[in-house]
Amino acid sequence: MWWFQQGLSFLPSALVICSSAAILFPYVIGVLLNHIDPFVPYISDTGVLPPERCLFGIMLCFASFLAISTMYVRYKQVSALNPEEPKILRLNKAGLVIGMVICFGICIIANFQKNVAYFMHSFGCFLAFGLGIIYILLQTIISYKMQPRIHGKDIFWIRFTMLLWCIVSILSLGISTSILFSLSGTDFLQKIRWNPQEKVSLIFS
Repeated sequence: MWWFQQGLSFLPSALVICSSAAILFPYVIGVLLNHIDPFVPYISDTGVLPPERCLFGIMLCFASFLAISTMYVRYKQVSALNPEEPKILRLNKAGLVIGMVICFGICIIANFQKNVAYFMHSFGCFLAFGLGIIYILLQTIISYKMQPRIHGKDIFWIRFTMLLWCIVSILSLGISTSILFSLSGTDFLQKIRWNPQEKVSLIFS
């Protein structure tokens, strides 16, 4: 029996596959229809124009459902493994609540396009990515407290490495977006195609 056939182990894999497809398929459609530039567009630009916008919204909403399911399973797993650890149980409950808010943020991203409702879209990004770092931090702390009784140190170090990577990514996003906004003003909110001769280049959101 493969590992993903055991219990609900397929959920994390399904989440990664679905969320990746929610970005990749609209990107391919947008490039083929000449709606976006093929080189390093904003992820949000793949969900601006139909028909890729429709696919982007549906797949991200489905991914948020899978994320809720995965986070709930993680919550139940930690609760079952630590029934008499009040500190871990409190962190676990906080993680579940934050996880639900993150999934709500993903739904906002999916249904409020950046060129139509930029501030709602940005709010959804804050909920998904900003609180996402807090969720990963909580899971890292939980993993730290569960070693070596429940699992080895490798799980903790994997989660800690992911946490550092996410922090660096969100910092680079904030800095680059600030620079882009200062150089382009509000024009970049509506722009989804860029002239290579322009001073400002587009980066991933």
